[in-house]
Amino acid sequence: MSHPLSDDELKAVETLLGRAPNDLERALFSAMWSEHCSYKSAKAFLRRLPTEGASVVQGPGENAGAVDIGGGWVAVFKIESHNHPSYIAPYQGAATGVGGILRDIFTMGARPVALLNSLRFGPLSSPKNRYLFEQVVSGIAGYGNCIGVPTVGGEIYFNESYTHNPLVNVFCLGIAKRSEIARAAACGVGNPVIYVGSETGRDGIHGATMASAALGQAEEKRHTVQVGDPFCGKRLLEACLEALETGQIVGLQDMGAAGLISASSEMAHRGKVGIEIDVARVPRREAGMAPEEVFLSESQERMLLVARTGGEADIQAVFKKWGLACVVIGRVTDTGALTILEGNQTVASVPVSALTSDAPVYERPAAPPRYHDLIQSLSLDTIPPPKSYSDTLRTLLASPNLSSRAWVYRQYDHMVGTNTVLGPGAGAAVIRIKETGRYLAMTVDGNSVYCLLNPYYGGAIAVAEAARNLISVGARPIALSDGLNFGNPERPEVIWQFGLCLEGMGEACRKLEVPIVSGNVSFYNETREMGIYPTPIVAMVGLVDEGGAPIAPGFKSAGERVVLVGQTLEELGGSEYLKVIHAQERGFPPILHFEKEATVQAAVLSAARAGWLTCIQDCAEGGLAVALAECAIHAPFSIGARLHVDPGNVRLDAYLFGESQSRFVVTVPLEHEAALAAHLRAAGVPYTLLGETGGDALSITLGDGACLDLSLDEMRRAHAHGPLLPHGLLLPT
Repeated sequence: MSHPLSDDELKAVETLLGRAPNDLERALFSAMWSEHCSYKSAKAFLRRLPTEGASVVQGPGENAGAVDIGGGWVAVFKIESHNHPSYIAPYQGAATGVGGILRDIFTMGARPVALLNSLRFGPLSSPKNRYLFEQVVSGIAGYGNCIGVPTVGGEIYFNESYTHNPLVNVFCLGIAKRSEIARAAACGVGNPVIYVGSETGRDGIHGATMASAALGQAEEKRHTVQVGDPFCGKRLLEACLEALETGQIVGLQDMGAAGLISASSEMAHRGKVGIEIDVARVPRREAGMAPEEVFLSESQERMLLVARTGGEADIQAVFKKWGLACVVIGRVTDTGALTILEGNQTVASVPVSALTSDAPVYERPAAPPRYHDLIQSLSLDTIPPPKSYSDTLRTLLASPNLSSRAWVYRQYDHMVGTNTVLGPGAGAAVIRIKETGRYLAMTVDGNSVYCLLNPYYGGAIAVAEAARNLISVGARPIALSDGLNFGNPERPEVIWQFGLCLEGMGEACRKLEVPIVSGNVSFYNETREMGIYPTPIVAMVGLVDEGGAPIAPGFKSAGERVVLVGQTLEELGGSEYLKVIHAQERGFPPILHFEKEATVQAAVLSAARAGWLTCIQDCAEGGLAVALAECAIHAPFSIGARLHVDPGNVRLDAYLFGESQSRFVVTVPLEHEAALAAHLRAAGVPYTLLGETGGDALSITLGDGACLDLSLDEMRRAHAHGPLLPHGLLLPT
């Protein structure tokens, strides 16, 4: 097998060991020092992110983050990517992405209760992209539906940059008692190390190193993609949670990327101990596997645990009941080394620190791409106004990034568990925590075009937009997990994008007081030196105040006031309007003023808590007109609106379709209109009364003439019958 350590890295290994590594040891280092496992290009930037806050119980460093949600309970959550595998073998790549993130959650002793996904594909005009899209959606549905965890929401975007590198990011949230959180640290010299779950095969070998390099010929790497079994995954989930209740487990770790080598070395590192493993004891489903293959296999549905001495029988009884392997394969030592035996023979022995904390950390050169000034330039004088604003809105509603996703989420079981209150289609998903009676909201968001045009503001807007999504359902943002998807970090422009994106995200997190408690970095998302757009994904969790209830999307009744909260500027750079109508991805993205954003969010959330607002819709892709159309489309009783706009010095297409930040559309009953207005004035938040709900159309007038008029039926038809579906199928209305 090939072990892709650079010459300098191999010399560093020899220095740490005081000798040349043997073939097995070199394989261990190549996996643990891969970008996927060591974050050697990302660590210098990740250390600058805010990770502490009043609600944080567990920040980065464990399998997932945890935040306090009251009543002695915590929410445990994380987002992970499975990008390369989902291009090579899309069904299994996506399915095992779901399985892997589920294990990260129940490794912490939490029961998974909700899944989200963030997906990026090339245009569906390509048969290959349609195939990838269909298969990834099927893989997510196939695993999530079978294991019984609801997929309650997500997002899908299309862009040419993802044609050879689709992105599949999966988020999972679980709940646990705060006093019963499990850790992934080995401890107690002499304690047994136990392998549990499915048997080990040759699938997934070198998966971590495959994910740490640019893609070439996908077919040549199919052997590196794991194969999932959701029914085994369900048994493993239940067995692990039941075994934790015995009190005999002191450490639990998923065998994810890099398999047994990462699980054993990371557990030993966290516990500041050594581990000795006899590879001959590892359960296998294939004959003739070499120690290297056993240790690097990423076969799914496997865990490594450390038990209390004498507790083996209790644990084995649980896993026998669930029909899963449970074998003592080693013990905790005081040597500080990972020692691998094959029977009575030592075949490898390396310091745990050499595999983990001594991995290289690179500060790679950074420089903006040569084309950056060109793509930021945009003269609005060259952008003609629409001939028909109605036709423009209809076209936007039917466009790939704004049309209905119902065909996708109807394949997901989003009601299993009976906790889902608001599912796919809402600004954020909301679940009920039965144990406390509280409501948790969650969302995923990110705009790669913004990040291409200005990485700093693109990263910051991803955080702000996710927070607005939560506020749109009446939830207070409390923490987030970040999924950072970028190209080859050895190219200066990629590191420049990465660093600025994280700087913007970090500043937005500090201003909005939303810490980052977990996350994932995925580099090398490129093929033949063609990289993806920089794509940071923010998965954010919020909490509805005790005694409160979530706010469903859409207009609720006729005769309510429609108010635009926030200020609209003449900003069209990076907008969907510019891309869809004028075929341009350029300009400066909308500016995010951090203080203004925090003030607007706080004002809208407090108005929601006061019970004044019946609908909250954030203005995002597509701008004000699309936000208003979505309010009408989501209305359960077919409610339109009659509105009047005065754009002032802002050109009308920018006012209607521009994507200025820090804005919400809200509806307020007449009896609360004065209170809302006084509240916004006191907070220093600009607002505009647009009109009122009612009728069977969205009618927007400018001065004395109509400028936009679409019936509810026209908007629904355009939104439902967009180009999202594979093979020309039409969405049901």
